[in-house]
This record gives sequence, C-alpha cells and structure tokens, in this order.
Amino acid sequence: MSQVLPQRTRAQESRAAIRRLYIAMRHLFIRGNYKPLGVSGEAMIEALMALRPEIYGSIADPERVELDGLLYVFQRLPKGIEECRFIKLISKEGFENSNFPVIIAPKRRRNSYRIDEEQMYIEMTRGRSDIYDILTHLTFLYVEAEKIRRNSEDTKGRKRREWLMLEEIVKQEDAGEDVNKEVAYTYLSTLLGRTYEETINACSRFAKDPDVNSIFHITYWLGKLSQQEEYEKLDREISFSSALREKVGHHYLGELWAQHIKQFLWDNNLFDRPIHIISANLHSVMNSLFASSALQGKLGADTIENMARKLSLEKNQKLRNIIRQHANKNGMYMLNDTSGMNINVQIIDVHRIANAMLPKEIEWSEEYVHNEKPIILVMDYAFGEQAYETMDELLKPFEKDDEKIPFNVQSVSVMGKAGILEGIKGDIMVATAHVFEGAADNYPVENELSKADFEGHGLAVYEGPMITVLGTSLQNRDILRYFLKASWHAVGLEMEGAHYQKAIQAASKIRNSVRSDIAVRYAYYASDNPLVTGHTLASGSLGVDGVKPTYLITIKILNQILSGK
Repeated sequence: MSQVLPQRTRAQESRAAIRRLYIAMRHLFIRGNYKPLGVSGEAMIEALMALRPEIYGSIADPERVELDGLLYVFQRLPKGIEECRFIKLISKEGFENSNFPVIIAPKRRRNSYRIDEEQMYIEMTRGRSDIYDILTHLTFLYVEAEKIRRNSEDTKGRKRREWLMLEEIVKQEDAGEDVNKEVAYTYLSTLLGRTYEETINACSRFAKDPDVNSIFHITYWLGKLSQQEEYEKLDREISFSSALREKVGHHYLGELWAQHIKQFLWDNNLFDRPIHIISANLHSVMNSLFASSALQGKLGADTIENMARKLSLEKNQKLRNIIRQHANKNGMYMLNDTSGMNINVQIIDVHRIANAMLPKEIEWSEEYVHNEKPIILVMDYAFGEQAYETMDELLKPFEKDDEKIPFNVQSVSVMGKAGILEGIKGDIMVATAHVFEGAADNYPVENELSKADFEGHGLAVYEGPMITVLGTSLQNRDILRYFLKASWHAVGLEMEGAHYQKAIQAASKIRNSVRSDIAVRYAYYASDNPLVTGHTLASGSLGVDGVKPTYLITIKILNQILSGK
C-alpha cells in the first residue's frame, strides 16, 4: 500500500523558496549576467512569488501594485534606476575619479553612476549580502512593472486612456509645469490598481523624500520599459563586472580596511593597549562619553537619553559638530574609510577622558582605566556577510616587517537593530545564540549582557536565539512564526550576528589569534515587527522612539567595558 506523503506547510515552502533564491542568485553572479524576464530571471520571480515576503506586501496580487514596498525599495536604490534597461553591479573600480556624478540612495551607503540614458552602474563594496539584497529588490521591481504594463492595456492590448494621460502628466512634471493633482491621482490609481485614497497617500509619502522620484515618474518608466521589452524586444539586463566577481568572497577590501586601522593604532602608540571593539552607530558612544562635557548644559537635559533626543533633531546640527570637535580634542580619533568598505571607525583613548567629564550614567573603575588604559574601537554597522569579512580581518595579527603581532582584543560588543518576533518597535533583544537561516549552522553565545541588565527601564526585553537572515526582504509570516513557535524559540532576526560570532570563534578557538576567553556582548533594539501589520520595515523608521533603547544598550556596554569586567 503506497504511503501518502504529508502536505508541506507554508513555512516549509517558504524555506525552500529562500534556498532556491539563494542558489539562483549565486549561480547568476558566477555566470556574469542575466535577463530579469529570461529563464533565469523567471526562476527568481517564481521563488519570490512563492515566498511572498512580508515587506513586499501585495506582490502576489496580479493587479494591485505594492506601494509601501515600492517606496522602501526606491529609498535603497539609486535615483533614476527605473529609467535604465541595463544595470551593472561593479566593485570599486575608479569611477569615483570620473566625471560621472555620484548618486547615493538615501537608505544605503553605496555609490552609483548614471553612465548614459539607459545604463546604471552600482558599486557593491559590502559583500554578497549587499548583492543578494539588491537583486531581490530589482526582482520585486520587475514584478510590479509587469502589473503596471498589464493595467495600462485594455483587453485587446491597446493602451488605455489613463496611460496616455500619464505620459502627458510626466512630460508636464519634467518641464516644471503645474499638474492638476486630483485628475492625475485618478489616472494613476487605475494604473496602480489601487483606490484613489491609497494613491493620494502613496504620492504624499514619495513626495517627502527628495532622493526618490515622484510616483508618477516611477510608474511611467517602470511601465514603459516593460512595454518596450514585451512589444519591441528591448530586453532589460543585469550584469556583474569581472572585477566584482573576482573580489567578492576574498576579503580584498576587508584586509585593506583592517590594516589601515591597525597601522593607525601602531603609529600612535596605541596598539599594545587592551582593545574593546563595539559595532554600533557612530553617534551613541561618542555622545555618551563626550556630549555632557561638550555642551555644558546648553540643551537643558539632565540625562544622556534626553540629551540624545534633542540632539537627534535636525536643527541641532551645530551642537552635534561641537560634540565631535570636543571629542577629537579629548581622546577620540576619526578614521574615515578609504578602502571602499564604507565602514568608518572611531578610536577612543579612554585614559584621556577625565572622570569629571562623564555624565552620571557612566560608571567606570578609576583603577582599571588608570592601569590598563583601554582603547574603544567603534566600527559603523556592517551589512550581512560583510560582518564576517570585517571581524575576521580585524582579529588577525598585525603584519609588520614580516612579523605577525597579535592584536590585544579583550571584548567585542554588538549593538544592532533587528526585527522582533514578539513585542513592538523599540523593545530590546538579548542573544543567547545566532542561527543561520536556511542552514543548520548555529553559534551559541556566552553573552556578557543579560535580560536583567535592561529590565526596569520601561521597555520590554526578550532573551533567546537570534536568526541571522540572508536578506532584509526575504521573510514572510509563516517562516517567522516557525522560528518563533518551533523548538528554536527565536526572539528576533537580523543580518550580522552569526557572521560576527563565526569570525570571533575562529579567531579565539581555532586560530588563537586573540584570547580564548574574549568577552562578547550582543543586544539589539527592535526596528520592526514583521509579524504585525504597520510595524514592518516598509512602514517607516523608528525615529526618536529608537533613542531610548539605543542609548540604554550603549550605556550598559560602556559600563561593563569601563569597569574592567
């Protein structure tokens, strides 16, 4: 009697779709180019449609264009990319010295260059995760472009009047002429397959970002290139430069980045000191240590958190500059990246900070600071697999005159932002392990931070495993519920933790290039909850709500370091 196989759950289908996407993207990268609507491109589209990521909302709807997802993607892609048939992903290849104007997406630190009317070059200096991220976004765009094309045609394949009118609206907009908005919204709503009200709201959100073209412009060009491919056989194409394919995965830029840092420490007689690495933004540690003494009560704030809230306001740029200048005079060195990794670094000589300069929240051991003279190395956020490259190279010995000199790293602390699976934006997660999505790899963490460190401050705190995902946009509710409810009992998802821990374990347990009892600290604040409608990444940033968890985590990390624990 034949056995009936159980039907696969949506979570299993989703995990299989992620694996297919991952394999397809690696294959296409090795091959060097592909057509988004060719056989290989269609395989990626099918996998993405099967996955139906939460951040891409209504991607599977055949008519309704996903508006929140579009804005999220265009904030992470270079302005004008919707007009380009040819997109080439490149490494750092000298275009920064050309006369092509640099285009930088508002939410991603990557340089792009508009070569001509039809071609865009985009620098990929942050590793494979950056490449996979952008390929996923582009695949989503091509799905939405096909919807716009279909919505622009009647049942006989003729262009609808709404499309012809959109052409006129875009011409008027490009010429700087006034447009009857209410009429324009009406035409646009038909082409987007959305209600009039939804269209108005979307137009308003797009208009707030000067680094993103209007939704009229984007809709027109996405639809136009789709029409050209369908009827004029003018194919769109994505390609990868040979230099990019050669460099990715070989730590070429990471080695230059780490060598620059170690050389600076050596040249300034700081190399032999105890080093404490913190992966975080470049304002929270600096503000926590220097803002109080730099501003001398100018903000009228009594705590680091209240000071940080006021400093986050756009009008206080001058005060932020004062803090930076004060820090530079009192033990902080700023190392701007020249390697192409796009990760700047602050070196802070704690011994040069007088105790009287510190706010009341900062606790330190005078004896430890005086005797050990610790150095804090703050590195800006890495992106996905780039985290392994940076940490792996940073923890290697310094090579000087054919001699390998061990790097005296005593601790690594990671303050990250992550998606939370229970709770809301702004809550805190403390990692007990990092688990790779789509693999059996897992990295237990002996975390110096604990749930108790953050309780009693008005924020919910969750402790447990963190899932390190392949990309920002490859999750859906089914797979997230699986991670939450299954035996993993995961509390959140992020992109760097497992990569960091993999490098730390290799350096401390296998290579023995750093001390075997190196202290590690992992804490995350919730930037979104992808399981709650209206709390996904596409719904917008945390804003000032992110100040409290950011500075709470920063202070806890600093207090452990400065007390000599």
